[in-house]
Amino acid sequence: MGLLIRLIIIGFIIYLVYRGIRYLTDPKRKLDDAYAEDKYYFYDEVNNVRKNFFLSYKGAMFEGEKYLDTTDDSIDVISIFVWVKDETKLQDFTKADFDFLSSTILSNYPKAAISWKNPIERLMEQ
Repeated sequence: MGLLIRLIIIGFIIYLVYRGIRYLTDPKRKLDDAYAEDKYYFYDEVNNVRKNFFLSYKGAMFEGEKYLDTTDDSIDVISIFVWVKDETKLQDFTKADFDFLSSTILSNYPKAAISWKNPIERLMEQ
């Protein structure tokens, strides 16, 4: 009986360590932390085109929707539509900030054309 209790305790400790490591390495938790601390973080499942990506930058949370289509030599993401969750967080953003965000998105999806939702679209057209 004592050996069984020891095995259960060891199994429970191993489970707690496993859950702790999973929590610390969770990308969604890292995204939430970056958003809370006004830092940059890019969360995306590159292999899953159906899932949107999320980008935290300077306290604003952006979401991007990917569209798959054919190119000259392959099937790839060719269009991305990006919007901000809360437009009031865009205060003090400049065109250079959105150029930086565009370049980080294009580093993962080089064949894609990026479309921004208003008011970002008007700023990018100037």
